[in-house]
Amino acid sequence: MSVLFVDLVAFTAQSERLDPEDVRAILAPYHEGVRTEIERRGGIVEKFVGDAVMGIFGAPTAYGDDAERAVRTALAVRDWAADGGLQVRIAVNTGEAIVAVDASPAHGEAMIAGDVVNTAARLQAAAPVGAVVVGEHTFSSTRGAIEYRPAPPVIAKGKSLPVSAWVAVEPIAAAGERQLSRTPMIGRERELSVLVGTWERVVEERRPRLVTVFGPAGIGKSRLALEFAEEVVSRGGRALRGRSMPYGTSSTYSVFAQHVKQIAGVFDSDEPVEARTKLTAALVELLGTESDGAEHAQNLGMLLGLGGEGEAHDRDTLFFSARVLVEAFAAREPTLLVFEDIHWSESSLLDLLEALAARVQGVPVLLLALARPEILTERPTWGGGLPAYTALPLERLSDDHAQELASRLLEGHEIVAAQAPTVAQTGEGNPLFIEELAASLAERTTTGAQELPTSIREIVAARLDALPTGERSVLLDAAVVGRVFWRGALTRMQPRDDLQALLGSLEQRDLVRREAISRIQSDQQFAFKHGLIRDVAYQTLPRAARRDRHAAVASYLQDRTGAGGQANEALAHHWREAGEHDRAVDCLIAAADQAGRGWAKERAVALYRAALELVPSGDEGRQGLIKRRLAVALQAMYHVVDAEHLRRADAQP
Repeated sequence: MSVLFVDLVAFTAQSERLDPEDVRAILAPYHEGVRTEIERRGGIVEKFVGDAVMGIFGAPTAYGDDAERAVRTALAVRDWAADGGLQVRIAVNTGEAIVAVDASPAHGEAMIAGDVVNTAARLQAAAPVGAVVVGEHTFSSTRGAIEYRPAPPVIAKGKSLPVSAWVAVEPIAAAGERQLSRTPMIGRERELSVLVGTWERVVEERRPRLVTVFGPAGIGKSRLALEFAEEVVSRGGRALRGRSMPYGTSSTYSVFAQHVKQIAGVFDSDEPVEARTKLTAALVELLGTESDGAEHAQNLGMLLGLGGEGEAHDRDTLFFSARVLVEAFAAREPTLLVFEDIHWSESSLLDLLEALAARVQGVPVLLLALARPEILTERPTWGGGLPAYTALPLERLSDDHAQELASRLLEGHEIVAAQAPTVAQTGEGNPLFIEELAASLAERTTTGAQELPTSIREIVAARLDALPTGERSVLLDAAVVGRVFWRGALTRMQPRDDLQALLGSLEQRDLVRREAISRIQSDQQFAFKHGLIRDVAYQTLPRAARRDRHAAVASYLQDRTGAGGQANEALAHHWREAGEHDRAVDCLIAAADQAGRGWAKERAVALYRAALELVPSGDEGRQGLIKRRLAVALQAMYHVVDAEHLRRADAQP
C-alpha cells in the first residue's frame, strides 16, 4: 500500500485574503488535476482537505508496482503544478494499512488508517517546495525505475528514530519496466539454446515463427529475452522491443506501435502530423512506391492511434498493412520482434500477433512473446493452430543454480555472504526473489534472509488481487492453515459446495498443488507452490479476520490429531493467534515436553519460554511449573552443547 500526499504551499494564508469564489476558482482545477493524475495510474483519491490531497495506490486492487505508480504520479503532479505556477510539497510512503474501500462509494474514495499514513504526512510537511520526498520502503521498491538523491532524515512525531528519506528526481525507465540485473544469467542455458536454435532455423529457412516464453513474475523472462536479443544482434540480425503497459497505454496496439515507431524513427513526443509524415516516409522507402507507402502508412496510423484523414478500414485491412510493414522490414535483415508482458495486452493485440505469425511469409522474422501463465486463463487457445509456434516455459532455478546466483549477488559483502544458502532457499528458485532478498541483506534493510521485501509482496499481491472472488477467498483461508493445508480445515472455516472446483482452479493457476500423500488420513492435503505466496496471502487478511479462522483450524487439528499427537506446536500457534492463550500454553508445554523427550533440548527451551510469556503475571503456580521445566531443559541443553563440542574436538586430527 502506497500513500501519496500533495499540499499547496502557503495557500492557507493566501486564501484568507481572497474571496471564497476566488479560492474555489483556484482549488477546483487543482483538485481535478491531481485527481486525474492519481486515477490515470490506478490510484484512488482518499480525501480532499482544503488544499491537501491524499491518494492511495494498492487498494482496492494491487497492481504489483503500486509504489512506482505513486511516485510517477507525484512527479507528474510536481511538473504539472510547476507549469501552472503552483508551489507544492509532495510525499509518498509505502507500508501496511487498514483500508475500507467502500467508505464513500459515491465519490470513489476510501478510508485508510495506519502508521504509513502518519509517516507520509510527516514526510510531506518536511519536503522542500517543489519536491517529492519518499520513505525507505518506497525508495527500495522503485529505485530501479526512479532516480533519487538522499534527503535529510525527518523527525516524525511518534517515531523513536528519524525517518530515512529520499528526493525523487525523475524516472529512469519507462512505466511498467524494471531495470535488468547485469549479474551473469545463471541456469537458463537450455532455454537460451532453444531460442538460438529457433533463430537459426528462421534465418536459414526464411520462415517466421512465434515463440512464447511463459513464467510467473520475477522468473527471468525479460532477462532471457535480453540475452537472446544480444545474441541475435551479434549474429547480424536486428532486434526491436515493445512492452505492453499495465496502465496509461495510448492505444490498443501500443506494444506493436513501439516496434513501428522504432522502424519509422517516430518519438512519443512527435506531433501527430509529424509522426504520420515520418511513418509515410519510412513505408515509401521500404516499399519503393509512394502510393503503396502512403496507403499503408494511413492504415498503420489508424492502428497506432495517430489519427489522420480518411475512414477507418476493417481490421483485416489494418492487419494486412502491419503484415506488409513486417515483411518489408524483415526482408532487408533478419528481425526479432519482442512483445513483452502480453498478459497485460488487450485481445485485439493478441489477434494481431497471431495474425502476423500465421500470415507473414518468406522472410526471416521471429516473434518472441513474454507472458505470465495467467494469459492462458483469458486466452486458452493462445498459439493454437499456428503452423510454427513454440511454447517455452521458464521453471524455477535448480537448488544449485539458485545458490550460485545468491552467492554471486552477495559477493563482496562478507558479513552476509554466508547467508547465500538461506537466500537461495527462501527465494525458492525465483531469480527476482533471490535478487531482492540478497539486495535487502547487502544493504542492511532486512534483518534476516527470511524477511519479505515490500517489492516482492507487491508482485505476489497483484496476482492474488486478480483472482476471482471464490478462489481468492479459499486461498486466504488456506494461508491461515499454513504452507501445507487440508481440505477439511478449509471446510471447518467456511463450508463451500464448490470447494473442490475452487481448489482445482487454484491448482490450474499453479498457486497450490495437491500432494499425493496426506499427513491426515482421509483428507486431501495441499501445499502452496511457493512459501512467499502463502505469506502474502496471510498478510492480506486483517488481524480481526484471522482470529476466527485460526480458532477453526485449531479445532480441526485438535479433532483430527487428538491430544498428545504431533500437532502440538501447530495447535499452540493457532490457539495463540486466536487469542486463546490458556489453550496455547497447554499445547506449548506439551510440545516442549515432547521436544525434550526427543533430545531437541534447544527447541524445548524455546517452547517453554514461549509458554512463559503467555502466562498471566498473577498465575504463579503455572509460572513456577514452567520455570522448573525450563531450568531442567536449560541444564540439559548446555550438557548437550558441551558434549557436542567434545565430540568435535575428539574428531579433529
